[in-house]
Amino acid sequence: ETQHLDIGLKQKQWLMSEALVNNPKIEVVDGKYAFKPKYNLKDKKALLRLLDKHDQRGLGGILLEDIEEGLPNAQKAIKALGDQIIFVNRPDKKKILFYNDKSCHFAVDEEFQKLWRSIPVDSMDEEKIEEYLKRQGISSMQETGPKKIAPIQRRKKPASQKKRRFKTHNDHLVGVLKDYSDVVPGKQ
Repeated sequence: ETQHLDIGLKQKQWLMSEALVNNPKIEVVDGKYAFKPKYNLKDKKALLRLLDKHDQRGLGGILLEDIEEGLPNAQKAIKALGDQIIFVNRPDKKKILFYNDKSCHFAVDEEFQKLWRSIPVDSMDEEKIEEYLKRQGISSMQETGPKKIAPIQRRKKPASQKKRRFKTHNDHLVGVLKDYSDVVPGKQ
């Protein structure tokens, strides 16, 4: 395809036996190499089913670039789906698609919204909020996500407790030299 026929036999063998075969983005079909997208989608219905399945399993959204590499005319299909999907921009400017489950839409009473917004929590951290809820007799939800384990802080031992070992180079003076390694400096 690329008309690069001037590679050596060694490179060609390496490409055919290792590099292309082990590449997760390439699949080998009848001795031919083809691009293998993360999601192999045929049309907008397949995209909608995939997004719905991700939503049902709680896996969240899918990167737009992953969809674009596996769906021909992805922008046209996404535009045709309209409000059935939701776009979210990540801080790194990548777009994520989510399934817009209309069965989850519900109206919240305006009085409840006013109560919710009337409680200031700007100056409170998570622990203070937790204490406040306990005082009011309300148990908060426990985190269900993976817990972050704090790194273990190890105390450094003072340098005076370490015994230093020195390599002796004067083996020919073994009986002549005196060993002062036991003596603590400043004390006699």
